[in-house]
Amino acid sequence: DVRLVESGGGSVQAGGSLRLSCVASEFNFRTYCMGWVRQAPGKSREGVAVIDNVGDTVYANSFLGRFTISRDNAKATLYLEMNNLAPDDTEMYYCAAEWGPCGGDYRLRQHRFQYWGQGTQVTVSS
Repeated sequence: DVRLVESGGGSVQAGGSLRLSCVASEFNFRTYCMGWVRQAPGKSREGVAVIDNVGDTVYANSFLGRFTISRDNAKATLYLEMNNLAPDDTEMYYCAAEWGPCGGDYRLRQHRFQYWGQGTQVTVSS
């Protein structure tokens, strides 16, 4: 079965940074659009960023310049570098995968993926 396991979340003070990782297994990671999606209890899911199989990225405007999505196909690992974190970034962050291309900003906007990780919690204090 497809597995996506996130790590790297935790607590950080405002202005700090975190690097999230998502280790993928049991599927051909190289052929998948990968993304990060976040959600807090009672709030809608929000696409953060997506990255296609060759490394082209699309970010939601609110994260552009602060967050960086990347992937290492050899390691089947997805990353999210998060800088200048603010309390509003306190959410659960999910790694997600969908076979094929990301389709420009389509996957980012729709944040619909075939596979999802369990999420990793990010908490930012003032």
